[in-house]
Amino acid sequence: MLGQDWAGIGIGFIIALVLALWSVINIVQSDRTSPIWKAVWVVFVLYVPYIGFLIWLFLGPRATKS
Repeated sequence: MLGQDWAGIGIGFIIALVLALWSVINIVQSDRTSPIWKAVWVVFVLYVPYIGFLIWLFLGPRATKS
């Protein structure tokens, strides 16, 4: 009946929330990105959670391996 799919929506929301928080924390802690680009990335990741996270994952992080 109506309302039986709320568990799937809740799980999807929690996944999007965790991915968004993880990426925002990494964006803010980045030393190689200017403050303007940090703000752009954060807004993009929060505005379009799944797509923003995937684009940030492939284009954003530039971790230096020492």
